[in-house]
Amino acid sequence: MKKFSSNKVLLILLSTVLLASCSKSNKSVSTLTGWEYNNPKYGGFQANSNYKEQGPPPGMVLIEGGTFTMGSVQDDVMFDWNTTPVRQQVRSFYMDEAEVTNIEYLLYLQYLEKVFPPSDDTYRKIYQAALPDTLVWRNTLGFNELLTENYLRHPAYAEYPVVGVSWRQAAEYCKWRTDRVNEKILIDKGVLHTLFDMDSLDVEGANRFDTETYLTNPNLLFDGDSSIYYKGIRDFSKKEKKTEGSFTGRHVKTSDGILAQRFRLPTEAEWEYAAKAEIENREYNSLRGRKKYSWNGTSTREESRRYKGDQMANFKQGKGDYSGLAGWSNDGADITMKIKSYSPNAFGLYDMSGNVAEWVADVYRPIIDNDANDFSYFRGNVFNKKQIDKEGNVVIVDYNSVEFDTLDNGKIVPRDLPGSVKYVPVTKRDAFMRNNYEKAYNIDSGDGDLASTKQFFRDEDESEEKPRMYNSPKIPRQIGESGLIIQQYDTKTRNTLISDQTRVFKGGSWKDRAFWLDPAQRRYLPEYMATNFIGFRCATDKLGQMSHSRRRKESK
Repeated sequence: MKKFSSNKVLLILLSTVLLASCSKSNKSVSTLTGWEYNNPKYGGFQANSNYKEQGPPPGMVLIEGGTFTMGSVQDDVMFDWNTTPVRQQVRSFYMDEAEVTNIEYLLYLQYLEKVFPPSDDTYRKIYQAALPDTLVWRNTLGFNELLTENYLRHPAYAEYPVVGVSWRQAAEYCKWRTDRVNEKILIDKGVLHTLFDMDSLDVEGANRFDTETYLTNPNLLFDGDSSIYYKGIRDFSKKEKKTEGSFTGRHVKTSDGILAQRFRLPTEAEWEYAAKAEIENREYNSLRGRKKYSWNGTSTREESRRYKGDQMANFKQGKGDYSGLAGWSNDGADITMKIKSYSPNAFGLYDMSGNVAEWVADVYRPIIDNDANDFSYFRGNVFNKKQIDKEGNVVIVDYNSVEFDTLDNGKIVPRDLPGSVKYVPVTKRDAFMRNNYEKAYNIDSGDGDLASTKQFFRDEDESEEKPRMYNSPKIPRQIGESGLIIQQYDTKTRNTLISDQTRVFKGGSWKDRAFWLDPAQRRYLPEYMATNFIGFRCATDKLGQMSHSRRRKESK
């Protein structure tokens, strides 16, 4: 009996300790004031004391940041100084293991077709703007209609990289992916009902989850229908009283660390750093040698005994030779090929040399100057802010206020989708007395253009256009109410095709010779154009420490 009583007492004590530890698991104390976070007695001020580490998003791997020489190529046969070596520091980030495939892009198209049905004139242009250009496979002296009709949609090419996508379309896909990933997170957390499972809510139009709008004001989504929300995160500042069918707690905030960061195209510096993967060529804190491709070594063929002679990537090997002789040791593809067909590089990334070239975020300029920023280099910044209406509310785009751009190739594309936050460029007043930027538009900053020099000036009425270095053709056009372009020829003398709308693409493709497989090589194309050899992959930022592995503390 005594033994049973003592065991019972020990069990009660153990339970009390466990309950006490559980009750304090959500509480942390300010080390500078002694106040408790997440405690209603102290105001319920919130702090996420249980946050562990940001994990990799679906389909992505961690690229640990570091220093490297950007633009360092083995062969510069053009001698154009287009790849001037510049030492750069890159921050840690996440990147897709492989290119975005046809099946993944088709999910995007199916979603747009359901939410913005092209049968409705209100939304027709939204779906059409996202469609890849399948005619990129056509050639006046080539027999490729099979690819024109089947490459995008036939299941035989489902795991092949999507092509025919312009830079603008790729950037829009990244925005869409951000919202779908975060919507799935909130559904799994029980905060949000799945939109397509609610009979009371029409899925068309503005009824679309948007991350920025949710963080700004959740009530601005779904036409103000709060029934889409099920339960929230615990609000320690209030006493929760659960009533049937009501939303309890609070909505998710950035400070909770639950939502994924914004997906985007990688910068040129990030893409080149990730492709080079010099981590495998590292010896202590220096390099053993120079890498020519994304894999180790200077040859395009496998050097190991088992696979010796096999090609290391999918690329054009010579005039009229896109795969090699049939049988052993060809590259396995005449055009693109299934992703992950070759081994990944040292970072775990596939097809960083060969298969398709890839869009990056940067605006193209011929030279990256040695005086350029050496930390997370990127050219293309236009600093924006949320637009506020006269009543002081954040402006949300609806189907009546969607603005469209008519591109030089005649395509009509939306600037923002219904349900998203409206952004406008920062003003000079916003940048007043700042020492890190002076204006919103920084694409042409310090690029050698006359507009970037201190001697540049304009007439007060700006009626006379001054000469520019990057004076690419400006197509004279008349745009009617329907957005149709009446195309005309440009008659002015032009010095270059480079403009603020030209974007960089990196890496060699199935259509390129081995010269372009070097990750440091760079080319450009207008952001509204597409080809049959350029695809893309997404990236997103890594928050917190550079890597998941922590440094060991020195023993005292």
